Amino acid sequence: MKKLIFISFLVIGLTACKNNKETKIGQETTEEAQKSIEEQIAVAHGLNNFDAVEEIRFTFNVKVQDSLRTSRAWTWKPKTNEIRLTQGDISQTYTKTNNISEDDKDIDQKFINDSYWLLFPYQMVWSDATISEEKTGTAPISKKEMNYLEVSYKNEGGYTPGDTYVVYYNDDLLLEEWIYKSADGKREMPTTWEDFEDFQGLKIAKSHKSPDGSFELFFTEIEVR
Repeated sequence: MKKLIFISFLVIGLTACKNNKETKIGQETTEEAQKSIEEQIAVAHGLNNFDAVEEIRFTFNVKVQDSLRTSRAWTWKPKTNEIRLTQGDISQTYTKTNNISEDDKDIDQKFINDSYWLLFPYQMVWSDATISEEKTGTAPISKKEMNYLEVSYKNEGGYTPGDTYVVYYNDDLLLEEWIYKSADGKREMPTTWEDFEDFQGLKIAKSHKSPDGSFELFFTEIEVR
């Protein structure tokens, strides 16, 4: 009889654990569904792991027709916003604040440009961009049918006001291509998002290429601590 009672408790316990697990999974699924599409994309690229990051190092490179045109090495401490740029034999350091001094605006503009390329999926959540509804269309380079969003910035403020980015992605929510559109409508530049690698939970695309491959923006010496 005691054995039957013990077995009954065991069955009840297992059933309770199963129900609790199913409830937790259900809650997580509901919470995920409640996130906006840009939040879901940012999370798919590792946003939830960013709070643990103490330091990011990366080198931003631009190659045109097999000629290296730009190479900038950055060290960024997100918790204090201390930033160091090394370009050639020259190093500059500044702390990013809401009020950038005139002396620091040149380095700040470069950092914003380079870090946006590195972590644009997070900027879709961090910045004050206007995000369109999710649509489906033909990607500019692969010509595949993909989901896409338009990410637009205000016509005032910032270094490049009014710019728009059209980002293309599949069901895994990782970016595959995008189009940069200048505010004046005179420039459009499609590039790939490829060569993804996981750095301490941050999924970073290390290479962005133009349709004909004559332009490549790529990252080297990436370290996340």
